[in-house]
Amino acid sequence: MQQECQVGPPVESGPIVSSAHLVSPRSAEMSEFEFGLIVAGNAFHRWIAHCMSAAGLKDLTPLDVLVLHHVTHRARDKRLADICFIMNVEDTHLINYSLKKLLALGVVASRKSGKDVTYAATDLGRQYVERYREIRESCLIDALNADDALNRDIGELARLLRLLSGIYDQAARSAASL
Repeated sequence: MQQECQVGPPVESGPIVSSAHLVSPRSAEMSEFEFGLIVAGNAFHRWIAHCMSAAGLKDLTPLDVLVLHHVTHRARDKRLADICFIMNVEDTHLINYSLKKLLALGVVASRKSGKDVTYAATDLGRQYVERYREIRESCLIDALNADDALNRDIGELARLLRLLSGIYDQAARSAASL
């Protein structure tokens, strides 16, 4: 015997959040944003790891992939401190571990420059990054099918995320002083 669904008045639903106990009456939208950030961040990390795996570099963490992309960026040597600063990572050990892994794979090279050690992508590393770019175009950018208006919205969202990262950093400093 099948049960029938009771159809009644629509149920009021609040914001979609991961932690209802943190929803503030002053800004439920921030809780909703944070949940979206969690979900999008995890999806982005899964995407970049799978994309790099499809490009031929398997078993890299999302941080490893991001470090390789940053070291390849603008074809300039980077210091550990520069990489940490740009990526907004406080724990240098995390970046250092990724660099050692990438060095062992032969996709990054290091060299001594005075007192500093700098890192740059090797030819092999640049080949993997180029293959990643091709796969990104094919799987992500083509699926996005963005028009000018959507690209403007994405650009505005990127600006807002950079602004919010500064607010979160300031809030973290304030919380650390309590």
